[in-house]
Amino acid sequence: MSITGADHGEGTRGIVVDGAYRSFGSVHAVAGVDLTARAGAVTALIGPNGSGKTTLLLMLAGLLVPDAGRLTIDGFDPVTEGHATRARVGWMPDTFGTWDSLTAREVLTTVGAAYRLPREDATDRATELLETVHLTELADSPARVLSRGQKQRLGLARALVHDPTVLLLDEPAGGLDPRSRVDLRILLRRLAAEGRTVLVSSHVLTELDEMADDAVFLSHGRTVAAQTVQAAAAARRTWRVRALSASALAAWLTQVHVPWEAEDSFAPPADAPGALLIALDGEASAAALLTDAVTAGIPVTSLAPAGGALEQTYLSLEEERR
Repeated sequence: MSITGADHGEGTRGIVVDGAYRSFGSVHAVAGVDLTARAGAVTALIGPNGSGKTTLLLMLAGLLVPDAGRLTIDGFDPVTEGHATRARVGWMPDTFGTWDSLTAREVLTTVGAAYRLPREDATDRATELLETVHLTELADSPARVLSRGQKQRLGLARALVHDPTVLLLDEPAGGLDPRSRVDLRILLRRLAAEGRTVLVSSHVLTELDEMADDAVFLSHGRTVAAQTVQAAAAARRTWRVRALSASALAAWLTQVHVPWEAEDSFAPPADAPGALLIALDGEASAAALLTDAVTAGIPVTSLAPAGGALEQTYLSLEEERR
């Protein structure tokens, strides 16, 4: 798919949130969020259920008014400059909504009409996007017959109809099969490469490792951390090392003063294969350890992170949250 014609304009680009608050009665859904999402990058919005992610996205989409703080989309305020903001934003909620009586093609042409696209342009755009999200064969089927994953793909196409400069995606991978998840990742990377701002909320942290450039972590409605994915990958985290002889591996790690932990209930029997968990500071440290192990004659079969780059940060924040 070639996304063309977006008026990226001049001046401030991307998303900026400064001290945002939003309550529902006594529930403080967003209680002090600061966030910057760069144009030309995919920013992951990460946090447990109830951390305020969806409420924040709804405010950015102009569907909720913040109680306090300031939010801007490409320099425009969603509250006071709603029309200009909506023209720039593609919003994909975590559920498809009430469009079941329309066909997939009609959904997209209807949204195109709402954004005042000429009818012929909206029709062409619908055809292009249905092909992009692999729904061409279902173009004239009512939305009610689509599966959860197919509706998610149609929802993404709907968010792209007016060629927005900013994308707000709430759990876009929900219900997608593995092939569609790969397609989503490729598409979002392409959209960012074209200079768009992509803010995506997801619980699938391993996919965000490959999809995102930056990450913002929320907990209890507040921003509690922000980092680049590159920095997360270089940070100290747990790695899993496997060898044909777990006992030889354990003895060598002890000898070179590298602390290790058993995976599951490991007790090193003689010459049995197995895996141990160790803490390393990024890929350079892992490469050096592997070189030393092989030189020492340890029959290492694999060395890889035990979890995603963003997972360690998330789990540490969750530990603090509890």
